[in-house]
Amino acid sequence: MQPRMIANYDCICGEGPLWHPLEKKLYWADIASARVFRYDPHSETHEQVIDGKVLGGFTIQADGKLLLFGDNGSVRTWHDGVIESVIESIPGEEGARFNDVIADPEGRVFCGTLPGKGHLGSLYRLDRDGSVTKLVGGIGCSNGMGFTAGLTQMYYTDSTVGRIYLFDYDRATGALSNQRDFVSVDPATEGLPDGMTVDAEGNVWSARWDGSAVFKYAPDGRELARIELPARKITSVIFGGDDLADLYITTAIGDKGKAGEGEGAGGLFVLRPGVRGVPEFYSRILL
Repeated sequence: MQPRMIANYDCICGEGPLWHPLEKKLYWADIASARVFRYDPHSETHEQVIDGKVLGGFTIQADGKLLLFGDNGSVRTWHDGVIESVIESIPGEEGARFNDVIADPEGRVFCGTLPGKGHLGSLYRLDRDGSVTKLVGGIGCSNGMGFTAGLTQMYYTDSTVGRIYLFDYDRATGALSNQRDFVSVDPATEGLPDGMTVDAEGNVWSARWDGSAVFKYAPDGRELARIELPARKITSVIFGGDDLADLYITTAIGDKGKAGEGEGAGGLFVLRPGVRGVPEFYSRILL
């Protein structure tokens, strides 16, 4: 399980890797510089495709477009260089931005925000008709999400407090309930849990900001393994490839520069961990 660097754009905060099953390519972003990149594993080539729009996360629509979540609660689509607005803003999110998002089995999107002026972050649900519902408030840093194998529970990370929460999830309505801790770490000594994904066996793979590793957890929260990387700030993970057996990992340089962050800081890595992922769900937001 040796990670291999496959691209390095010196990302200040490389984030949000997502496999595009229609294009058979991986997308990821540098959210700090508002850039989005694309990697083709068949040709082993990569390119920058978006520049200049504030971005915190994205999903893939059923028609193949990217659904971009930006600042002030804004939502846009991107396809072949064309960006179109879906939602201009969400009241109360002025000065804040989205940070991580995930589509659910019904095509809704759970989307978390960072704190803004005078308020902490929140978790919202964007329904298919474009309506927005606030589900959770008081969040320090919304981050990685995922669904349990039976699609009856959902994981949600608050990096600031070092916790991955577990909610009961109602697929029919998109409601979340019964919030409790799945994993809790000490941010001062163990780094911050960041982006995450769930494999086909129901295990959780969680990136660790300032922890130099990806952590693998069993469904009961037990640590099963760690994958060490040559970078301190590991930001997110996702399975991809034709067989969903490749684990892609993003990293960050951070806001203090590359010195001391490791030779791989800001790069995109891949490895084959011996387990497959599950397909991510398409968002189906009506435009």
